[in-house]
Amino acid sequence: MGVSDGQAALVAFDAIAPDIVLLDVMMPKINGYDVCRLLRQRAPHLPIIFISAKSEEIDRVLGLELGADDFIQKPFGVKEVIARIRAVTRRCLRPVPPAEETATTFVLGDLEIFPRELRARRGGDVLDLSLRDVRILALLHRRAGQVVDRDTFFRECWGYDHIPNSRTLDQHISKLRRRIERDPKSPTLINTVHGVGYRYDPVATESLP
Repeated sequence: MGVSDGQAALVAFDAIAPDIVLLDVMMPKINGYDVCRLLRQRAPHLPIIFISAKSEEIDRVLGLELGADDFIQKPFGVKEVIARIRAVTRRCLRPVPPAEETATTFVLGDLEIFPRELRARRGGDVLDLSLRDVRILALLHRRAGQVVDRDTFFRECWGYDHIPNSRTLDQHISKLRRRIERDPKSPTLINTVHGVGYRYDPVATESLP
């Protein structure tokens, strides 16, 4: 189903609940960025792909930061779009790993994570998390005290079809730290192991107030 503006896109989404959404950036009434943000709030796991003539890096970065799963620049080939759709849907709609599916809660330091709610709590504070955030934290929890290498993060938290940029993981960890660490500049929950990956060290959190 195709629509001509951003407002109609939101109405159509509520009416038909599509399995995947393809968005242009420059749309009347509500632009594609705002539509993406609103759709992501309504459907955290919905596969969203931007298809746009905008070619600046900042445009692609903004689209991905707002929750899109991919960004295809015009002009494009039909086969490329089909391949990207298949890759994104396999990644986004694949079954949730067993550890996330069965766990009601798990704890990292003073942070209690609720995977099914996509939330964490510290005292009376509630922190919103993305599905990928939960997967990263669950992986660190399962491997507590061990170094998790970058390939393992990409395989278990991004999916086999993802072709990672060298800074994708680091940028995501940096944003996640800003949300969950008491002091993002001196993290205690997600520790960097230079040249290898990251580690959650339970011993380091025992002295937290």
